[in-house]
Amino acid sequence: MIESSPLIIASRLHMQYAAGTSCVDALKDVDLEIASGERVAVTGPSGCGKSTLLLLLAGLERPTSGSIHIDGMALSEMDSNALADLRSERVGIVFQSFHLVSSLTALDNVALPLEIAGTRSAKSRAEEMLEIVGLGTRGWHYPSQLSGGEQQRVAIARALVHRPAIILADEPTGNLDDKTGASVGKVLFDLVADTGATLVLVTHDLEFAGSCDRVLRLHDGALAEQTRGSGKSHAAVYR
Repeated sequence: MIESSPLIIASRLHMQYAAGTSCVDALKDVDLEIASGERVAVTGPSGCGKSTLLLLLAGLERPTSGSIHIDGMALSEMDSNALADLRSERVGIVFQSFHLVSSLTALDNVALPLEIAGTRSAKSRAEEMLEIVGLGTRGWHYPSQLSGGEQQRVAIARALVHRPAIILADEPTGNLDDKTGASVGKVLFDLVADTGATLVLVTHDLEFAGSCDRVLRLHDGALAEQTRGSGKSHAAVYR
């Protein structure tokens, strides 16, 4: 058990979407605390609210009701510029579909967040991250020239290049075959271990989830169950 004050606090989080003439409750009064350095997996069937929770924690959507605090800061009190600054400084996001810019090389994709932030060492930092994820020789290749696993490694490098305190990963291995997914998962877990970042991982893969410190299960938008993960490295799980 990691003993520290919560880095992320969600209180009575409720999210409702309009669906024609009716409304759908994507999340229902979710209470959640995540400690600094903790690795938490969020599981559950499709449509249970997993990705919605991640979008809310990233400040990419606002809840219908309830509150989210990141390191003591209330997201509800931040405007869009302040939320963008929070993401560029403190949060890294890994998407299932990679979301790489097709017209940019792998190196330029990784450097992009730093260049937007005006970081002078953007390219050199990007080169370092590509080396770390095992793609040091592929920096000048475009996404279309990379395999799915390589594209996800680039996406992970881009999400972590600014050394975020929080990593939000939405089904990072969901579009990959088992072997490639295991390799990408190891890269992600190794980077989290090396940086001490807090990880919130959405996944259908219960074996992947089990290597986190804690596993949360959502059902119909509500937090149905919390269990303790093995805390083992992803490499150990897939050995």
